[in-house]
Amino acid sequence: MAMSDLLSTEEIKAAVGAFSVAESFCYKKFFEILGLKKKSQEDVKKVFHILDKDQSGFIEEDELKFVLKGFTPDGRDLSDKETKALLVAGDKDGDGKIGIDGPSLGSSFQTPP
Repeated sequence: MAMSDLLSTEEIKAAVGAFSVAESFCYKKFFEILGLKKKSQEDVKKVFHILDKDQSGFIEEDELKFVLKGFTPDGRDLSDKETKALLVAGDKDGDGKIGIDGPSLGSSFQTPP
């Protein structure tokens, strides 16, 4: 399954393009532009599983660095600072990774800023 099966190509392009400059990434705005707040929990889980490249059930820091590329190959790598901020936002239990169940990045997709 590809991101374009779940999200519109226009939304993906707009969201990734909005943060093409280094140190500009804001996960809340990114998820808002993508329209993830309007998606069902099932669709959010599908997005999560696409980003979980090693299929471990978690998105780890090394996978977060490439999160924009998970939406389109043209996306840039996040900086270490942006990656850490995204990890902190999604890692509600402090284990250094983001899970789809419970408080997680998955729920952050739909949580209003």
